[in-house]
Amino acid sequence: MVSEQEEMKFGWFLPTAGDGKYVGVEPERAASLDYLVQVAQTAETAGFEFVLIPTGGACLDAWVVGSAVMSHTKTLRPLVAIRPGLVTPVLAARMGAALDQLSGGRAMMNVVTGSSVRDLEELGDPLAHAHDERYVRASEYMEVMKRSWTQSTGLNLTEFAGSGAQSNADASNDPYPEFNGQHYNFKGPVGMPETVQKPHPPFYLGGSSPIAKRVAVEHADTFLMWGEPHDWIQEQIEEIEVIREQVKAETGQDRQMRYGMRAQVLIRDTEEEAWAAAWEIISKVPPEAIEKAKAAFAETDATNQRRQNELRELSEKQQFVVGPNLWTGLSVVRSGGAILIVGTAEQVAERLMEYGDLGVTTFILSGYPHLEEAEIFGRTVMPIIRDRWKTRQKQHSVTTN
Repeated sequence: MVSEQEEMKFGWFLPTAGDGKYVGVEPERAASLDYLVQVAQTAETAGFEFVLIPTGGACLDAWVVGSAVMSHTKTLRPLVAIRPGLVTPVLAARMGAALDQLSGGRAMMNVVTGSSVRDLEELGDPLAHAHDERYVRASEYMEVMKRSWTQSTGLNLTEFAGSGAQSNADASNDPYPEFNGQHYNFKGPVGMPETVQKPHPPFYLGGSSPIAKRVAVEHADTFLMWGEPHDWIQEQIEEIEVIREQVKAETGQDRQMRYGMRAQVLIRDTEEEAWAAAWEIISKVPPEAIEKAKAAFAETDATNQRRQNELRELSEKQQFVVGPNLWTGLSVVRSGGAILIVGTAEQVAERLMEYGDLGVTTFILSGYPHLEEAEIFGRTVMPIIRDRWKTRQKQHSVTTN
């Protein structure tokens, strides 16, 4: 777990399947190069450190978009979604190294192990119906990527132990030990551009199942959760901490990791205006789209989505309200992290600070439309949070010294 003094980080979402004011209908704005660059540049100006570039469905390819965004921004970091099993890990490492070099060390990797079973089938994933095995594969995938990045530069490999794969690192003086897993085999070095970031670009990984959390502890730099009520998030973090202790006892390693959360935000001058705008987002969703979404959500094998389904069902009789300024109305048609933090700038900042108190220090946010909402958040909420977090850091420093 990160120190209480860890800086809060904010990322924005890049709408690569189109954008608009409403969900559940055809996007009003196409995901053109000009528009995506405009959103990215607005997010950069607003103070966001990175943008999440999604994958799946109607999304444009994350690698291509990441390259385009990188070339039109100066500091904004592309968090590129990668999917184990569709591209070999060594090739993904080469692509990541190229992006890292050309961006001046800004590349980040978001490992996506699943989606809907139907989406995985369409992509030709042989593990479309094997939830846990996809995480076994993801663990090996990240380890091979790390070895690809580091063995060619002679960096120490001890941090990569723990995936369960066999290595001859301890059995010989071979500077390029083999990796032999269930899904991948590897022996370096490989010819590729070196990464600017050392030892390698950071990994993000999400998932609420026990095996997802285990893999995150072993490999991820940030464990990413979908937005949930504060007590649900606290329970997830407590579960991760138990697993971290188990891994530490088994391997002797205590890897540091951040906690991140994916959520939607909506800020207006008054709370009444904010709630009216929230309901407006789903005002054009046709009934048949809601039924179709429910059927698709029910088919999922993703623990994250099942939790979102449960949250929506629990909140339907309360107008989808699951806590102060927390609303699940978007989840009637939107999959993934659909919780919306609704309110004034002060209220939204306070809710985010409460998550920060639980240990969440990285936030990936979005709003509808993404262009305007990025500007609003940066102008109204970001200064409040930065100021309050600095104050808490000073208070913490005083009490601990």
